[in-house]
Amino acid sequence: MLEKRDFYINGAWVAPAKANDFNVIDPSTEDVCAVISLGGAADTDAAVAAAKAAFKTWSLTAPADRLALVEKILKIYKSRNEDMAQAISLEMGAPIDMARDDQATSGDWHIANFIAAFKDFEFEHRLGDHAPNDRIVHTPIGVCGLITPWNWPMNQVTLKVIPALLAGCTVVLKPSEIAPLSSIVFAEIMHEAGTPPGVFNMVNGDGLGVGTQLSTHPDIDMISFTGSTRAGIAISKAAADTLKRVHLELGGKGANLIFADADPRAVAQGVRKVMNNSGQSCNAPTRMLVQREIYDQALETAAKTAESIAVGRASEPGKHIGPVVSQAQYDKIQGLIQVGIDEGARLIAGGLGRPQGMNRGYFVRPTVFADCTNDMTICREEIFGPVMSIIPFDTEDEALEIANDTVYGLTNYVQSTDGARRNRLARQLRSGMVEMNGKSRGAGSPFGGMKASGNGREGGKWGIEDFLEVKSISGWDNEA
Repeated sequence: MLEKRDFYINGAWVAPAKANDFNVIDPSTEDVCAVISLGGAADTDAAVAAAKAAFKTWSLTAPADRLALVEKILKIYKSRNEDMAQAISLEMGAPIDMARDDQATSGDWHIANFIAAFKDFEFEHRLGDHAPNDRIVHTPIGVCGLITPWNWPMNQVTLKVIPALLAGCTVVLKPSEIAPLSSIVFAEIMHEAGTPPGVFNMVNGDGLGVGTQLSTHPDIDMISFTGSTRAGIAISKAAADTLKRVHLELGGKGANLIFADADPRAVAQGVRKVMNNSGQSCNAPTRMLVQREIYDQALETAAKTAESIAVGRASEPGKHIGPVVSQAQYDKIQGLIQVGIDEGARLIAGGLGRPQGMNRGYFVRPTVFADCTNDMTICREEIFGPVMSIIPFDTEDEALEIANDTVYGLTNYVQSTDGARRNRLARQLRSGMVEMNGKSRGAGSPFGGMKASGNGREGGKWGIEDFLEVKSISGWDNEA
Protein backbone atom coordinates (compact mmCIF):
# COMPACT_ATOMS: atom_id res chain seq x y z
CA MET A 1 0.00 0.00 0.00
CA LEU A 2 1.26 3.45 -0.93
CA GLU A 3 1.69 6.15 1.71
CA LYS A 4 1.56 9.62 0.15
CA ARG A 5 0.71 11.98 2.97
CA ASP A 6 2.87 14.97 2.01
CA PHE A 7 1.84 18.07 0.09
CA TYR A 8 3.92 20.01 -2.43
CA ILE A 9 4.30 23.59 -1.19
CA ASN A 10 6.89 26.23 -2.10
CA GLY A 11 9.09 23.82 -4.04
CA ALA A 12 9.26 21.07 -1.42
CA TRP A 13 7.33 18.08 -0.10
CA VAL A 14 5.98 18.97 3.34
CA ALA A 15 4.00 17.10 5.96
CA PRO A 16 0.47 18.26 6.71
CA ALA A 17 0.12 20.69 9.59
CA LYS A 18 -2.26 18.23 11.24
CA ALA A 19 -2.64 14.52 10.54
CA ASN A 20 -5.84 13.65 8.70
CA ASP A 21 -5.45 10.34 6.90
CA PHE A 22 -7.71 9.39 4.00
CA ASN A 23 -7.86 6.00 2.31
CA VAL A 24 -7.72 5.79 -1.49
CA ILE A 25 -9.77 2.84 -2.73
CA ASP A 26 -8.97 0.63 -5.72
CA PRO A 27 -12.41 0.52 -7.43
CA SER A 28 -11.68 -2.86 -9.04
CA THR A 29 -11.18 -4.60 -5.69
CA GLU A 30 -12.67 -2.22 -3.09
CA ASP A 31 -9.38 -2.54 -1.19
CA VAL A 32 -7.35 0.36 0.20
CA CYS A 33 -4.50 1.01 -2.23
CA ALA A 34 -3.02 4.19 -0.76
CA VAL A 35 -3.21 6.61 2.14
CA ILE A 36 -3.05 10.37 1.68
CA SER A 37 -3.68 13.30 3.99
CA LEU A 38 -6.53 15.74 3.69
CA GLY A 39 -5.28 19.26 4.14
CA GLY A 40 -6.59 21.83 6.56
CA ALA A 41 -6.71 25.61 6.65
CA ALA A 42 -3.05 25.90 7.71
CA ASP A 43 -1.92 23.85 4.71
CA THR A 44 -4.08 25.85 2.31
CA ASP A 45 -2.85 29.13 3.77
CA ALA A 46 0.77 28.03 3.41
CA ALA A 47 0.28 27.06 -0.24
CA VAL A 48 -1.55 30.29 -1.06
CA ALA A 49 1.12 32.37 0.68
CA ALA A 50 3.83 30.62 -1.34
CA ALA A 51 1.95 31.22 -4.57
CA LYS A 52 1.33 34.87 -3.70
CA ALA A 53 5.00 35.49 -2.95
CA ALA A 54 6.10 33.73 -6.14
CA PHE A 55 3.64 35.69 -8.29
CA LYS A 56 5.64 38.89 -7.79
CA THR A 57 8.54 37.49 -9.82
CA TRP A 58 6.88 34.81 -11.96
CA SER A 59 4.37 37.28 -13.42
CA LEU A 60 7.28 39.40 -14.69
CA THR A 61 9.23 36.59 -16.34
CA ALA A 62 9.73 36.70 -20.10
CA PRO A 63 7.24 34.58 -22.07
CA ALA A 64 10.20 32.72 -23.57
CA ASP A 65 11.29 31.61 -20.10
CA ARG A 66 7.81 30.34 -19.24
CA LEU A 67 7.69 28.51 -22.56
CA ALA A 68 11.05 26.88 -21.88
CA LEU A 69 9.80 25.55 -18.55
CA VAL A 70 6.66 24.07 -20.09
CA GLU A 71 8.70 22.45 -22.85
CA LYS A 72 10.81 20.80 -20.15
CA ILE A 73 7.67 19.70 -18.31
CA LEU A 74 6.41 18.07 -21.52
CA LYS A 75 9.63 16.13 -22.01
CA ILE A 76 9.62 14.80 -18.46
CA TYR A 77 5.88 14.07 -18.57
CA LYS A 78 6.38 11.83 -21.60
CA SER A 79 9.15 9.96 -19.82
CA ARG A 80 6.77 9.29 -16.89
CA ASN A 81 3.87 8.05 -19.05
CA GLU A 82 3.90 4.54 -17.58
CA ASP A 83 4.00 5.85 -14.01
CA MET A 84 1.09 8.14 -14.82
CA ALA A 85 -0.93 5.37 -16.46
CA GLN A 86 -0.41 3.01 -13.52
CA ALA A 87 -1.48 5.69 -11.04
CA ILE A 88 -4.63 6.58 -12.98
CA SER A 89 -5.60 2.95 -13.51
CA LEU A 90 -5.20 2.18 -9.82
CA GLU A 91 -6.95 5.24 -8.42
CA MET A 92 -10.01 5.57 -10.68
CA GLY A 93 -10.32 2.25 -12.48
CA ALA A 94 -9.39 3.00 -16.07
CA PRO A 95 -8.29 -0.25 -17.75
CA ILE A 96 -4.51 -0.18 -18.02
CA ASP A 97 -4.42 -0.12 -21.83
CA MET A 98 -6.87 2.79 -21.88
CA ALA A 99 -4.91 4.50 -19.12
CA ARG A 100 -1.76 4.25 -21.23
CA ASP A 101 -3.30 5.16 -24.59
CA ASP A 102 -5.90 7.78 -23.62
CA GLN A 103 -5.84 8.89 -20.00
CA ALA A 104 -2.12 9.53 -19.47
CA THR A 105 -1.49 10.78 -23.01
CA SER A 106 -4.29 13.34 -22.77
CA GLY A 107 -1.88 15.28 -20.56
CA ASP A 108 1.03 15.51 -22.99
CA TRP A 109 -1.48 16.16 -25.82
CA HIS A 110 -2.74 19.28 -24.05
CA ILE A 111 0.72 20.45 -23.02
CA ALA A 112 1.92 20.21 -26.63
CA ASN A 113 -1.16 22.07 -27.88
CA PHE A 114 -0.65 24.86 -25.35
CA ILE A 115 2.99 25.19 -26.45
CA ALA A 116 1.85 25.58 -30.06
CA ALA A 117 -0.80 28.16 -29.14
CA PHE A 118 1.57 30.10 -26.87
CA LYS A 119 4.19 30.58 -29.57
CA ASP A 120 1.72 32.74 -31.52
CA PHE A 121 0.15 34.44 -28.51
CA GLU A 122 0.33 38.26 -28.35
CA PHE A 123 0.50 39.70 -24.84
CA GLU A 124 0.65 43.26 -26.20
CA HIS A 125 -0.85 44.77 -29.33
CA ARG A 126 -2.14 48.07 -30.69
CA LEU A 127 -5.80 48.95 -30.27
CA GLY A 128 -5.97 49.98 -33.92
CA ASP A 129 -4.81 52.50 -36.52
CA HIS A 130 -7.28 55.05 -35.15
CA ALA A 131 -5.48 55.06 -31.77
CA PRO A 132 -1.72 54.67 -32.41
CA ASN A 133 -0.82 55.42 -28.78
CA ASP A 134 -3.26 52.94 -27.22
CA ARG A 135 -2.09 49.50 -26.18
CA ILE A 136 -3.98 46.41 -25.12
CA VAL A 137 -1.93 44.38 -22.66
CA HIS A 138 -2.85 40.94 -21.36
CA THR A 139 -1.65 40.49 -17.78
CA PRO A 140 -1.80 37.40 -15.51
CA ILE A 141 -4.81 37.39 -13.24
CA GLY A 142 -2.83 36.36 -10.15
CA VAL A 143 -2.95 33.40 -7.78
CA CYS A 144 -5.24 30.65 -9.06
CA GLY A 145 -6.94 27.86 -7.17
CA LEU A 146 -7.37 24.83 -9.43
CA ILE A 147 -9.85 22.13 -8.41
CA THR A 148 -9.81 19.03 -10.60
CA PRO A 149 -11.96 15.86 -10.85
CA TRP A 150 -11.29 12.13 -10.75
CA ASN A 151 -12.71 11.01 -14.11
CA TRP A 152 -9.98 12.34 -16.46
CA PRO A 153 -7.32 13.41 -13.94
CA MET A 154 -4.43 14.50 -16.17
CA ASN A 155 -6.69 15.82 -18.89
CA GLN A 156 -8.03 18.37 -16.43
CA VAL A 157 -4.84 19.03 -14.46
CA THR A 158 -2.90 19.93 -17.60
CA LEU A 159 -5.82 21.98 -19.00
CA LYS A 160 -5.55 24.20 -15.93
CA VAL A 161 -1.96 24.18 -14.64
CA ILE A 162 -0.16 24.63 -17.95
CA PRO A 163 -2.07 27.65 -19.35
CA ALA A 164 -2.02 29.30 -15.93
CA LEU A 165 1.77 29.05 -15.78
CA LEU A 166 2.16 30.19 -19.38
CA ALA A 167 -0.03 33.21 -18.62
CA GLY A 168 2.25 34.15 -15.73
CA CYS A 169 -0.02 33.01 -12.89
CA THR A 170 0.94 30.94 -9.87
CA VAL A 171 -1.27 28.09 -8.73
CA VAL A 172 -2.52 25.91 -5.91
CA LEU A 173 -3.85 22.60 -7.21
CA LYS A 174 -6.41 20.56 -5.29
CA PRO A 175 -6.94 17.27 -7.12
CA SER A 176 -9.82 14.97 -6.30
CA GLU A 177 -9.18 13.15 -3.04
CA ILE A 178 -10.66 10.04 -4.67
CA ALA A 179 -7.97 10.00 -7.37
CA PRO A 180 -4.92 11.90 -6.05
CA LEU A 181 -2.09 9.58 -7.06
CA SER A 182 -1.68 10.86 -10.62
CA SER A 183 -1.44 14.44 -9.38
CA ILE A 184 1.31 13.40 -6.98
CA VAL A 185 3.22 12.05 -10.00
CA PHE A 186 2.49 15.34 -11.78
CA ALA A 187 3.91 17.32 -8.85
CA GLU A 188 7.07 15.19 -9.07
CA ILE A 189 7.29 16.12 -12.76
CA MET A 190 6.92 19.81 -11.95
CA HIS A 191 9.67 19.55 -9.34
CA GLU A 192 12.03 17.69 -11.68
CA ALA A 193 11.45 20.31 -14.38
CA GLY A 194 12.75 23.00 -12.05
CA THR A 195 9.54 24.92 -11.53
CA PRO A 196 10.46 27.85 -9.26
CA PRO A 197 9.32 27.49 -5.64
CA GLY A 198 5.77 28.70 -5.08
CA VAL A 199 4.80 28.80 -8.74
CA PHE A 200 3.13 25.39 -8.50
CA ASN A 201 1.71 24.05 -5.24
CA MET A 202 -0.47 21.03 -4.50
CA VAL A 203 -2.59 20.34 -1.43
CA ASN A 204 -4.77 17.25 -1.22
CA GLY A 205 -8.15 17.66 0.39
CA ASP A 206 -11.88 17.36 -0.03
CA GLY A 207 -14.37 19.86 -1.38
CA LEU A 208 -15.75 20.95 1.98
CA GLY A 209 -12.22 21.50 3.31
CA VAL A 210 -9.51 22.66 0.92
CA GLY A 211 -12.00 23.30 -1.88
CA THR A 212 -13.97 25.77 0.23
CA GLN A 213 -10.81 27.29 1.68
CA LEU A 214 -9.54 28.08 -1.82
CA SER A 215 -12.91 29.36 -2.99
CA THR A 216 -13.20 31.80 -0.11
CA HIS A 217 -9.53 32.74 0.30
CA PRO A 218 -8.95 36.50 -0.07
CA ASP A 219 -5.54 35.95 -1.71
CA ILE A 220 -6.89 33.67 -4.45
CA ASP A 221 -7.72 35.73 -7.54
CA MET A 222 -9.35 32.98 -9.60
CA ILE A 223 -10.92 29.57 -9.13
CA SER A 224 -10.94 27.11 -12.02
CA PHE A 225 -13.14 24.13 -11.20
CA THR A 226 -14.16 20.99 -13.06
CA GLY A 227 -16.81 18.76 -11.53
CA SER A 228 -20.52 18.51 -10.86
CA THR A 229 -22.96 21.33 -11.46
CA ARG A 230 -24.05 21.11 -7.82
CA ALA A 231 -20.48 21.70 -6.63
CA GLY A 232 -19.97 24.45 -9.23
CA ILE A 233 -22.94 26.36 -7.85
CA ALA A 234 -21.58 26.01 -4.30
CA ILE A 235 -18.16 27.25 -5.39
CA SER A 236 -19.69 30.25 -7.18
CA LYS A 237 -21.56 31.22 -4.03
CA ALA A 238 -18.50 30.72 -1.84
CA ALA A 239 -16.35 32.84 -4.16
CA ALA A 240 -18.84 35.69 -4.46
CA ASP A 241 -17.79 37.52 -1.30
CA THR A 242 -14.26 38.03 -2.62
CA LEU A 243 -15.37 38.77 -6.21
CA LYS A 244 -12.79 36.38 -7.64
CA ARG A 245 -13.09 35.09 -11.18
CA VAL A 246 -14.72 31.66 -11.34
CA HIS A 247 -14.24 29.33 -14.32
CA LEU A 248 -16.54 26.30 -14.31
CA GLU A 249 -16.48 23.16 -16.45
CA LEU A 250 -19.48 21.21 -15.22
CA GLY A 251 -21.85 18.43 -16.16
CA GLY A 252 -23.51 17.49 -19.41
CA LYS A 253 -26.37 15.54 -20.92
CA GLY A 254 -25.34 15.51 -24.56
CA ALA A 255 -27.77 14.62 -27.32
CA ASN A 256 -26.67 12.53 -30.29
CA LEU A 257 -28.99 13.30 -33.21
CA ILE A 258 -28.99 10.35 -35.61
CA PHE A 259 -30.92 10.93 -38.84
CA ALA A 260 -32.13 8.29 -41.26
CA ASP A 261 -29.38 9.17 -43.73
CA ALA A 262 -26.59 8.76 -41.17
CA ASP A 263 -23.67 6.40 -41.62
CA PRO A 264 -24.89 2.90 -40.60
CA ARG A 265 -22.07 2.77 -38.05
CA ALA A 266 -23.29 5.86 -36.18
CA VAL A 267 -25.46 4.02 -33.65
CA ALA A 268 -22.76 1.55 -32.59
CA GLN A 269 -20.20 4.35 -32.42
CA GLY A 270 -22.56 6.39 -30.26
CA VAL A 271 -23.05 3.53 -27.82
CA ARG A 272 -19.32 2.94 -27.50
CA LYS A 273 -18.68 6.64 -26.94
CA VAL A 274 -21.12 6.62 -24.02
CA MET A 275 -19.60 3.51 -22.47
CA ASN A 276 -16.00 4.69 -22.83
CA ASN A 277 -14.35 5.41 -19.47
CA SER A 278 -17.29 3.52 -17.92
CA GLY A 279 -19.58 6.40 -18.85
CA GLN A 280 -17.66 8.84 -16.66
CA SER A 281 -17.21 11.68 -19.15
CA CYS A 282 -19.11 14.96 -18.99
CA ASN A 283 -19.29 15.16 -22.79
CA ALA A 284 -20.75 11.67 -23.27
CA PRO A 285 -23.72 11.56 -25.73
CA THR A 286 -26.02 9.87 -23.22
CA ARG A 287 -29.26 10.85 -24.98
CA MET A 288 -29.43 9.16 -28.39
CA LEU A 289 -32.14 10.74 -30.56
CA VAL A 290 -33.02 8.47 -33.51
CA GLN A 291 -35.21 9.32 -36.48
CA ARG A 292 -38.32 7.13 -36.62
CA GLU A 293 -37.49 5.50 -39.98
CA ILE A 294 -34.45 3.72 -38.53
CA TYR A 295 -35.57 3.49 -34.90
CA ASP A 296 -36.20 -0.27 -34.67
CA GLN A 297 -32.95 -1.08 -36.43
CA ALA A 298 -31.10 1.34 -34.15
CA LEU A 299 -32.47 -0.34 -31.04
CA GLU A 300 -31.25 -3.72 -32.25
CA THR A 301 -27.80 -2.34 -33.02
CA ALA A 302 -27.57 -0.45 -29.72
CA ALA A 303 -28.54 -3.49 -27.68
CA LYS A 304 -26.05 -5.77 -29.46
CA THR A 305 -23.28 -3.21 -29.12
CA ALA A 306 -23.85 -2.66 -25.41
CA GLU A 307 -24.04 -6.39 -24.70
CA SER A 308 -20.76 -6.92 -26.58
CA ILE A 309 -18.83 -4.52 -24.33
CA ALA A 310 -16.75 -6.46 -21.84
CA VAL A 311 -16.31 -5.31 -18.25
CA GLY A 312 -13.20 -6.20 -16.27
CA ARG A 313 -10.61 -5.17 -13.75
CA ALA A 314 -8.50 -2.12 -14.43
CA SER A 315 -5.29 -4.09 -14.07
CA GLU A 316 -6.19 -6.47 -16.91
CA PRO A 317 -5.06 -5.68 -20.48
CA GLY A 318 -7.71 -5.42 -23.18
CA LYS A 319 -10.47 -3.26 -24.64
CA HIS A 320 -12.96 -3.75 -21.80
CA ILE A 321 -14.36 -1.02 -19.59
CA GLY A 322 -13.46 -0.91 -15.92
CA PRO A 323 -15.40 -0.16 -12.74
CA VAL A 324 -16.90 3.18 -11.84
CA VAL A 325 -14.85 5.12 -9.36
CA SER A 326 -16.50 4.59 -5.98
CA GLN A 327 -19.26 3.00 -3.93
CA ALA A 328 -21.14 6.30 -3.92
CA GLN A 329 -20.98 6.51 -7.71
CA TYR A 330 -22.05 2.87 -8.06
CA ASP A 331 -25.03 3.40 -5.75
CA LYS A 332 -26.10 6.55 -7.60
CA ILE A 333 -26.02 4.77 -10.97
CA GLN A 334 -27.95 1.77 -9.66
CA GLY A 335 -30.56 4.09 -8.22
CA LEU A 336 -31.04 5.90 -11.53
CA ILE A 337 -31.28 2.63 -13.47
CA GLN A 338 -34.10 1.63 -11.10
CA VAL A 339 -35.77 5.01 -11.63
CA GLY A 340 -35.60 4.48 -15.39
CA ILE A 341 -37.35 1.13 -15.01
CA ASP A 342 -39.95 2.59 -12.64
CA GLU A 343 -40.73 5.49 -14.99
CA GLY A 344 -41.45 3.13 -17.88
CA ALA A 345 -38.35 3.21 -20.04
CA ARG A 346 -37.77 -0.14 -21.79
CA LEU A 347 -34.54 -1.86 -20.80
CA ILE A 348 -32.90 -3.43 -23.88
CA ALA A 349 -29.40 -4.05 -22.53
CA GLY A 350 -27.77 -4.30 -19.12
CA GLY A 351 -29.71 -3.38 -16.03
CA LEU A 352 -29.30 -3.55 -12.29
CA GLY A 353 -26.42 -5.16 -10.46
CA ARG A 354 -22.92 -6.19 -11.40
CA PRO A 355 -22.06 -8.10 -14.58
CA GLN A 356 -22.35 -11.85 -14.32
CA GLY A 357 -19.57 -13.48 -12.30
CA MET A 358 -18.56 -10.30 -10.47
CA ASN A 359 -19.33 -9.89 -6.79
CA ARG A 360 -16.70 -7.34 -5.81
CA GLY A 361 -15.66 -4.02 -7.31
CA TYR A 362 -17.78 -1.13 -8.53
CA PHE A 363 -18.68 -2.73 -11.85
CA VAL A 364 -21.80 -1.61 -13.74
CA ARG A 365 -23.46 -3.42 -16.62
CA PRO A 366 -23.47 -1.39 -19.89
CA THR A 367 -27.11 -0.33 -19.95
CA VAL A 368 -29.40 0.98 -22.69
CA PHE A 369 -32.98 2.19 -22.30
CA ALA A 370 -35.38 2.51 -25.26
CA ASP A 371 -38.72 4.27 -25.78
CA CYS A 372 -37.61 7.14 -23.55
CA THR A 373 -39.21 10.55 -23.36
CA ASN A 374 -37.19 13.63 -22.56
CA ASP A 375 -39.08 14.29 -19.33
CA MET A 376 -37.84 11.04 -17.76
CA THR A 377 -35.32 11.38 -14.94
CA ILE A 378 -32.72 9.34 -16.85
CA CYS A 379 -32.96 11.91 -19.68
CA ARG A 380 -32.76 14.92 -17.37
CA GLU A 381 -30.04 14.02 -14.85
CA GLU A 382 -26.38 13.35 -15.53
CA ILE A 383 -25.93 9.70 -14.54
CA PHE A 384 -22.15 9.58 -15.04
CA GLY A 385 -22.09 5.87 -15.70
CA PRO A 386 -22.42 3.44 -18.65
CA VAL A 387 -26.12 4.20 -19.17
CA MET A 388 -27.73 5.52 -22.37
CA SER A 389 -31.29 6.56 -23.20
CA ILE A 390 -32.79 6.36 -26.71
CA ILE A 391 -35.53 8.77 -27.78
CA PRO A 392 -37.35 8.60 -31.15
CA PHE A 393 -38.08 11.70 -33.25
CA ASP A 394 -39.75 12.44 -36.57
CA THR A 395 -38.54 15.82 -37.83
CA GLU A 396 -35.43 17.95 -37.63
CA ASP A 397 -37.30 20.62 -35.67
CA GLU A 398 -38.47 18.03 -33.14
CA ALA A 399 -34.94 16.68 -32.71
CA LEU A 400 -33.60 20.19 -32.15
CA GLU A 401 -36.27 20.95 -29.58
CA ILE A 402 -35.56 17.74 -27.64
CA ALA A 403 -31.80 18.27 -27.76
CA ASN A 404 -32.04 21.81 -26.41
CA ASP A 405 -34.61 20.90 -23.75
CA THR A 406 -32.06 20.42 -20.97
CA VAL A 407 -30.42 22.55 -18.31
CA TYR A 408 -27.05 21.44 -19.69
CA GLY A 409 -25.15 22.75 -22.69
CA LEU A 410 -21.76 21.07 -23.05
CA THR A 411 -21.54 18.88 -26.18
CA ASN A 412 -24.09 17.78 -28.75
CA TYR A 413 -23.61 15.45 -31.72
CA VAL A 414 -25.15 15.28 -35.21
CA GLN A 415 -25.04 12.30 -37.59
CA SER A 416 -26.25 12.98 -41.15
CA THR A 417 -24.88 12.96 -44.68
CA ASP A 418 -26.77 16.21 -45.39
CA GLY A 419 -24.13 18.89 -44.91
CA ALA A 420 -26.60 21.77 -44.94
CA ARG A 421 -28.63 20.09 -42.20
CA ARG A 422 -25.54 19.51 -40.09
CA ASN A 423 -24.43 23.11 -40.37
CA ARG A 424 -27.94 24.39 -39.66
CA LEU A 425 -28.23 22.28 -36.52
CA ALA A 426 -24.71 23.09 -35.33
CA ARG A 427 -25.64 26.79 -35.29
CA GLN A 428 -28.86 26.19 -33.35
CA LEU A 429 -27.81 23.60 -30.79
CA ARG A 430 -27.37 25.30 -27.40
CA SER A 431 -24.02 23.90 -26.39
CA GLY A 432 -20.41 25.00 -26.25
CA MET A 433 -19.36 22.21 -28.60
CA VAL A 434 -20.92 20.26 -31.48
CA GLU A 435 -19.27 17.18 -33.01
CA MET A 436 -20.61 15.86 -36.31
CA ASN A 437 -20.30 12.56 -38.14
CA GLY A 438 -17.80 11.17 -35.67
CA LYS A 439 -15.24 13.87 -36.38
CA SER A 440 -13.30 14.86 -33.27
CA ARG A 441 -12.51 18.50 -32.65
CA GLY A 442 -9.05 19.60 -33.72
CA ALA A 443 -5.97 20.20 -31.61
CA GLY A 444 -6.17 23.43 -29.64
CA SER A 445 -9.94 23.78 -29.98
CA PRO A 446 -11.78 25.27 -26.99
CA PHE A 447 -13.54 22.95 -24.54
CA GLY A 448 -16.44 24.22 -22.44
CA GLY A 449 -20.16 24.77 -22.24
CA MET A 450 -23.04 27.05 -21.40
CA LYS A 451 -26.06 27.01 -19.11
CA ALA A 452 -25.61 24.47 -16.27
CA SER A 453 -22.51 23.10 -18.00
CA GLY A 454 -20.50 26.10 -16.86
CA ASN A 455 -18.57 29.01 -18.34
CA GLY A 456 -15.17 29.77 -19.76
CA ARG A 457 -13.12 27.68 -22.18
CA GLU A 458 -10.17 25.34 -21.79
CA GLY A 459 -7.61 24.44 -24.43
CA GLY A 460 -5.57 26.34 -27.03
CA LYS A 461 -5.36 30.11 -26.95
CA TRP A 462 -8.76 30.34 -25.25
CA GLY A 463 -7.41 28.37 -22.31
CA ILE A 464 -4.53 30.82 -21.92
CA GLU A 465 -6.83 33.83 -22.22
CA ASP A 466 -8.95 32.56 -19.32
CA PHE A 467 -6.01 33.20 -16.97
CA LEU A 468 -5.40 36.75 -18.19
CA GLU A 469 -6.84 40.20 -17.52
CA VAL A 470 -7.19 42.72 -20.35
CA LYS A 471 -5.57 46.08 -19.60
CA SER A 472 -6.27 49.13 -21.76
CA ILE A 473 -3.48 51.74 -21.85
CA SER A 474 -3.46 55.17 -23.48
CA GLY A 475 -0.51 57.53 -24.03
CA TRP A 476 1.84 54.70 -24.95
CA ASP A 477 5.30 55.85 -26.00
CA ASN A 478 6.01 54.04 -29.26
CA GLU A 479 9.66 55.14 -29.18
CA ALA A 480 10.47 53.76 -25.73
